[in-house]
Amino acid sequence: MSHSYDHGGNIFTVARTLGVVPDQILDFSASINPLGMSLLVRTALICSLDILGHYPDTSHKELKQSLAQFHGLSPAHFTIANGSTELIYNLPAMLSGKKALIISPSFSEYVRALNQHHWETQHFILTPESNFSIDTEKLERALADGVDALFICNPGNPNGTLYPHRVIENIYRLCLAAGTFLVLDEAFMDFCEEASSKRMIIQSDNAIVLRSMTKFFGIPGLRLGYAISNTTLAERLDSMGGPWSVNSLALVAGTAALQDVQHNQESLEFIRQERRTLIERLEQFSQLKVYPSSANYLLVEIKEGTNSHELKERLLPHRIMVRDCASFMGLSGQFFRLAVRTGAENNRLLECLARILK
Repeated sequence: MSHSYDHGGNIFTVARTLGVVPDQILDFSASINPLGMSLLVRTALICSLDILGHYPDTSHKELKQSLAQFHGLSPAHFTIANGSTELIYNLPAMLSGKKALIISPSFSEYVRALNQHHWETQHFILTPESNFSIDTEKLERALADGVDALFICNPGNPNGTLYPHRVIENIYRLCLAAGTFLVLDEAFMDFCEEASSKRMIIQSDNAIVLRSMTKFFGIPGLRLGYAISNTTLAERLDSMGGPWSVNSLALVAGTAALQDVQHNQESLEFIRQERRTLIERLEQFSQLKVYPSSANYLLVEIKEGTNSHELKERLLPHRIMVRDCASFMGLSGQFFRLAVRTGAENNRLLECLARILK
């Protein structure tokens, strides 16, 4: 079965359909750093092409060292993977139990990965009306039903909601009490690092943090992610899957990306500013409602006049892609997600939206 239509970023398929090259499409459907990869990463990649003549370093020592420095933790807490998605697919085999609860709307791959390992999945649905807030008393009752694993995304995807540390701490305590393994997916936490719950999670052998290196660092085509967990879990995860799943260039890119402090700082400030402007401009459309976001994407609700599928189709001739959120559990066909891009690109999108919505 094809995966291509269930995610943002299926730019190659769309480009072939439109008969253009991918570079001619403005992709708002994939939430990648609009400033792209850092110059340091680009240079490191070009200078490292000859290492492709060797097998990748399976110890991932250098990258673990860089991550340890970056997060102020010991290297033994990290497991490197071929994108955080690889970890999502390896986890169900490592966890004991067969029943998972997913705080939704959420990333679609959790269900796919769990289903492959014959887990039963249920959804704990958050509502747009409540701004996707989590009722912890209700969650406690849901966990009492014998849940083996709980999956939660922070910041939320596709909603961009950032749950403060005390909320995550509360959920973590509920999981400990219920004997539920907590999978905390912080794929977009680079955009608000100070809110990460990594220090709390590494104290438990019943919880794990997933991180992506492709979004913020602008290298989704290389596939790179990691887990932060206690050292026992990290060792177990390291032994899952086959050898060499992370290629040499991804390891080089990851190490260089963490070291480019200036580019990372500029990216954060740039996205913060562009996000603020984009929200203000979108809020001028009476037909749209924008949800608060701490990530590099915005969830938008269409109040009247059209739906997300139609909007997506009408933007395609303008060579603009957005993410129709109708396939997200708990969202209707009135929601779409937009990545925050550069000022000029955002303007082009706004112009097209004005034409379509008028």
